[in-house]
Amino acid sequence: MCLILFAWQAHPRYPLVVAANRDEFHDRPTAAAAFWEEAPDILAGRDLQAGGTWLGVSKSGRFAAISNYREPMYKASDPEYSRGHLVRDFLLDDSAPESYAERLQTRGCFYGGFNILIGDTKSLFYVSNRKATPATVNPGCHGLSNHLLNTDWPKVSRGRDLLGSILKDKQVNPETLLEMLADRSTRSAARLSLEDLRSEPERMNDRIFVDSPVYGTRSSTVFLVDHDGRMTFAERQFDALGNSSPPRMYAL
Repeated sequence: MCLILFAWQAHPRYPLVVAANRDEFHDRPTAAAAFWEEAPDILAGRDLQAGGTWLGVSKSGRFAAISNYREPMYKASDPEYSRGHLVRDFLLDDSAPESYAERLQTRGCFYGGFNILIGDTKSLFYVSNRKATPATVNPGCHGLSNHLLNTDWPKVSRGRDLLGSILKDKQVNPETLLEMLADRSTRSAARLSLEDLRSEPERMNDRIFVDSPVYGTRSSTVFLVDHDGRMTFAERQFDALGNSSPPRMYAL
């Protein structure tokens, strides 16, 4: 139940503002965001189980982030490749975002349902293999979880509203965005148990931050690009108790 909140061409100083939570099982092995040894221009986390990543950037300004498309009745057929490879491959690729987006339409059948944002400092595209064609992202505040772009799940709607309020300031502080991503405000503030996740998984649709000892928010990431091309990347990790590490900040 990941959440990607972002603003495209909606702030006078920052053409791209991204604030994202990665929700995953706590026992899935993961590496925190860092510059990759084999590709030192790429800054991203690593899914150590399948080898891909959920969100990453490059020093040249390439950006990609992915979420699963929730399909309770979906049965995967073999072979199925890891959706995190789509983000990894775009960051390693040198083709234009639009070209890569078009290629994804022909490759989507090899993956479970996904939503992906791909772009650079000049363009941003949204692709889903549960939607007919790639779409150019319009200027404004947007939210993406585990359905199509801007589906009005409570967490998406609340997140867009919070992001819009933050963007009213001339200066956007990464710490403020990270605090937004830690929002636990729901109709019920209690932690989600394993039984909750099994019996009422839709309750995660209410939560910007998913607090559960089994499956929950593993990391929060913020990415800012200003009009001079300067980029700021910040990430904070969380354990199964919901405790956070100090944020790590990078200037690109």
